[in-house]
Amino acid sequence: MKRSGSTFLTRASLAAVIILVVAACGDRGDAVPKPHAYPRVVFPERNLVPFDQASCPFTFTYPDYAQVQLRTEFFGEAPASPCWFDLSVPALNARIHFSYHPLRDAETLDDLIQDAFAIANKINQRSNYMDEIRVRNAQGVGGLIMEFQGPAASPMHFYLTDSTRHFVKAALYYQAEVRPDSLAPVNEFLKQDLADVINSFRWR
Repeated sequence: MKRSGSTFLTRASLAAVIILVVAACGDRGDAVPKPHAYPRVVFPERNLVPFDQASCPFTFTYPDYAQVQLRTEFFGEAPASPCWFDLSVPALNARIHFSYHPLRDAETLDDLIQDAFAIANKINQRSNYMDEIRVRNAQGVGGLIMEFQGPAASPMHFYLTDSTRHFVKAALYYQAEVRPDSLAPVNEFLKQDLADVINSFRWR
């Protein structure tokens, strides 16, 4: 049976392609998977400016890349004090919630501290552990920092109080999925901002 020239060329071309594919799949050594990389974070330059809101009985310094946003409602209701606000950091997709409570008596202080620990314990259920750090700055303002390690909803909370008249609570949150490895350098950067807030904090 006579084979047509076109059929012969087609089979010859197919054979050539197979040879090239086999050659291309030769031994290249053990394949090494590429390490998982996170996007590079560009941190903003830190320039401190004063926080001075008339509705708040305290001042501190904070970085100028953060935006002060007063909160007019909390879960659909008016906040307990007009001095509730956020420090929003759009460049890092972060937000620091601040709430101020005037103290009426020792019982009020105990209740607020218990509330702070109740929230911290809920966060700690998803973290690897929680570290408690007592603080007192040069102005005599004291309080407690609570740091969380691992996949916690918030890496850091703190409260400051004079134990008689004032109580301030703050918490750092991200507006993104919590990934401890990728957020680790961002956490360290923002913890410095919070350290600046605490060290410069003073009551009016």
